[in-house]
Amino acid sequence: MKIHEYQAKAILREFGVPVPVGEVADTPAAARAVAEKLGGRVVVKAQIHAGGRGKGGGIKLAEDPAGAEAAARQILGMRLKTPQTPPEGIEVRRVLVEEASPIRQELYLSVTLDRARSTHVVMASAAGGMEIEEVAAKSPEKILREWGHPALGLQAYQARRLAFGLGLSGDLFKAAVAAILNLYRCYLAKDCSLAEINPLVVTADGRLLALDAKLNFDDSALFRRPEIQALRDIHEEDSLDVEASKFNLNYIKLTGNVGCMVNGAGLAMATMDIIKLAGGEPANFLDVGGGASPEQIENAFRILTSDPSVRAVFINIFGGILRCDRLAEGVITAVKKLGLRLPVVVRMEGTNVELGKKMLAESGLALATAEDMGDGARKVVALARSAA
Repeated sequence: MKIHEYQAKAILREFGVPVPVGEVADTPAAARAVAEKLGGRVVVKAQIHAGGRGKGGGIKLAEDPAGAEAAARQILGMRLKTPQTPPEGIEVRRVLVEEASPIRQELYLSVTLDRARSTHVVMASAAGGMEIEEVAAKSPEKILREWGHPALGLQAYQARRLAFGLGLSGDLFKAAVAAILNLYRCYLAKDCSLAEINPLVVTADGRLLALDAKLNFDDSALFRRPEIQALRDIHEEDSLDVEASKFNLNYIKLTGNVGCMVNGAGLAMATMDIIKLAGGEPANFLDVGGGASPEQIENAFRILTSDPSVRAVFINIFGGILRCDRLAEGVITAVKKLGLRLPVVVRMEGTNVELGKKMLAESGLALATAEDMGDGARKVVALARSAA
């Protein structure tokens, strides 16, 4: 789960990571009031779940409260387009108004999971303020790494080594060591999957500040983090993703025209691969899970077919916990109830497969069946092309 910058900074402040003073506003008048409270120059920043806001016109500097109000009026309500947003952009509903910080140096700091080493890694770089992926590709030597011990965590000497590597000294060195340890502490305490500060700046008056912040959270741990769940902004999520989450369906919208309904993440990935191999493009990732009921299958169908880009549907099920007859019952009910007009190809194997196929054949519905995954992929790709 993602949250906004202003929410991330509030959490970081709780853990002792220095952040600029600021408040969120949802109207131009509120932005002016915040600027009057802060005094001096301020920055007005669009709050969306995407980076690259400055290049898209979503971050503006204001010299006074009137300028802050004018900047907020320009930003609020706009559909901000960045390399990380959908093509149509994301509507800006809030802005963060905070004190402008004169920058002397931009650094990078983050904590995430290193799957290769099965532990958490802290990354730091003196090349802050730009995409870290670009730095990693062009100048990998500029990225410093320290790995936390699974039991002991990140040690102070490791934080000192990172601060030395950033070229800091004196009070800034001490502030950086504290920020590194506190960011790591926040990352663990809040079940983050990513805690990133880019840039972490040294100001002209010698302060260390998290000028921008991103916190992403492990969805599987949200059940024990109600305070994080409360920060969710569904306006920033795809409407179909939000609908799927209500029924515990794992759904991710993609850009193709072949709708996929599969049980199991591994089989879902393989299904998307074989659709690509057959010359098609999957429209989604949809895992109904191992124990899906007919009602869940119906909901999955409704969500999948709500996507106007879907031209044909491929159902690929291995019947284990989800028996093939239960799948067939759910598919038949869903097609009849929803009045589905899209072509559907069903490939199923496993428990009660013959009964499931018999139910589909006797349903009177125009459902195509496939002998194997390859056969199913070829059939559904051909149907999607003819329906386009």
